[in-house]
Amino acid sequence: MSTIIAVSEDSFDDIVLNSELPVVVDFWAPWCSPCKQLMPILDDTAETYAGEVVVAKVNADENPAIIGKYHVRGLPTVILFSDGEERERFSGLQTKSRISAFIDRNLGG
Repeated sequence: MSTIIAVSEDSFDDIVLNSELPVVVDFWAPWCSPCKQLMPILDDTAETYAGEVVVAKVNADENPAIIGKYHVRGLPTVILFSDGEERERFSGLQTKSRISAFIDRNLGG
């Protein structure tokens, strides 16, 4: 069971920008192989960091305004937001340990 929240253009501000917790947003598409490979890693990450960060996903094909606003050029792209601002991002498939380090840097841990 995934603890990742699907976000759309209608819910992005409420779920991501207005969150009290940092939010890790995965920009993905159904046709993207690396995106599919990243999903179980992010599922595990969401469970590991439950209560510390929110993990969300945005389907790039269905939400072009968000993709344009944040200048997402390749998939998957993962952006960490905190206090409504982009803090850091990476593109491409990453290991669980690299994603954990990415989150820990931004949690101060």
